[in-house]
This record gives sequence, structure tokens and C-alpha cells, in this order.
Amino acid sequence: MIWNLINTGFHNGSYNMEFDEAEAYRCTQSLDYPTLRFYGWKPPAISIGYNQSMDDFDTGQISTAGIDIVRRPTGGRAILHSDELTYSVVMRLDNRGPRALYKFINEGLVRGLKYLGVEAELTGKGTDFQEFYRSPSSIPCFSSSAKCEIQYRGKKLVGSAQRRYGQAILQHGSILLGSSHRKIVDFLAPHLHLVRDTLEEEILARTIDLEEILGKRVAFSEAADALARGFADEHGIHFRQNEIIENT
Repeated sequence: MIWNLINTGFHNGSYNMEFDEAEAYRCTQSLDYPTLRFYGWKPPAISIGYNQSMDDFDTGQISTAGIDIVRRPTGGRAILHSDELTYSVVMRLDNRGPRALYKFINEGLVRGLKYLGVEAELTGKGTDFQEFYRSPSSIPCFSSSAKCEIQYRGKKLVGSAQRRYGQAILQHGSILLGSSHRKIVDFLAPHLHLVRDTLEEEILARTIDLEEILGKRVAFSEAADALARGFADEHGIHFRQNEIIENT
């Protein structure tokens, strides 16, 4: 298989989400190769799911802290993007369902994590989201896991979301390099302050990052190289280009 490989570097939240969505629409209109993209966030940003309420967050406090807030084109729950490598995959369904592609993509990520020395695995079953979304505990993405998500020793390491565009899908997600994602509870709206401590404990108990696992920092570029290699080796992919788009 031939894929595109793009590293767009660090950009603001609007740029990152618009780029992913533009790639998804492009994929619906052409038979071009699938694309694996890596990127970061500058400044840090909170992204919320397509159907999630902005009222869960104190936008004034977020702005004062110099953090973006942006709505993702995909579902899922809120993530504070700071100390992470973000990936996105755009590809056509080609007679496969979105769930099958979710597993396909995550298998590539798991192989790449092994090259970093992390024996991650896919979850066998996930949260009952219909019930879970009724609770304030559902607000942060990293407080729950779906089927075939990536964990390390029972803790969530990668949070992903997906959306179908006709005969194409967009899937993107956060690979935690460090623990900054936990600070999302600091930006909850005032009416949720009573559950702040509970959410903080749940995120601490249910998530893990590469620095905690390995006992050392993993650079953005090192993680990107390992994950691209994982995709290539797991699925027999040849990347036809490695384009780096300069930061804004």
C-alpha cells in the first residue's frame, strides 16, 4: 500500500482541525492515497467533541491562560492538547466499516509504540457510552475507553475519535507524551466545580503517558518516526512523501 505522510508541526487549534477536515473532504472527492499526519498544538488547546456542550468549560479562564478552545469535526469528549503528539488518518472505506478501520489504525499505532519500548494493547471492550454520557465524569475524553482503544496495563494512553465522510473516514487522536492533559479539570465551568476533584482522581487513575511509562522524555520527532515505522511495518505501507509544513 502507498500512503502520504505529512508532519505539519505545531499550529493553533483552528488550523489543526480545519486541515484534518479539508483532508477528509479531499478524500471523498478523489482516489488519492490515504494520509497519515502528525501535528502539535501552539498554543495549547482544548478540543471538544462535535456534539459536546461548550458550557462545560470556563471560556474566559481558558482565554486568560492563553489556551485555545476549538470544536472537533469528530465526536468524543474534551481533550487538553499540550504535551502530546497528535495523529490523524484519512482514508477511504473500500468495503470496510468504520469500526474495522478504527482497529486497523490503532494496530499501526500499537506497533509504533512498541518501537518506543511500550507494550501497549487494544482494549477488548469499552464503556457503555449511552449511560456514561449522562454523568459529568464523561466530560474529559481520558476518563473512559472505547473498544479497541490503546491502553498500557489497563490505563488509557491514546485517545481517538472518528467521523465518516461519505466513503471516507477521518480518525485523529492524542498520544500522551506527558501529563499535561490532566490539567483540563482546571478549566471546567463554575457549575462543575463540585465534581472537579472527582474528575481529577479519575483521570489520574485511568490514564498514563509515555514519560511515566518509560521514565524519560520522548521527543515529538522521535515519537512521530516510531509511529510512522509502526504503520509501515504493521500494514505493509510505503510512504511516498514525508512533507513538513512550516509552523505559523
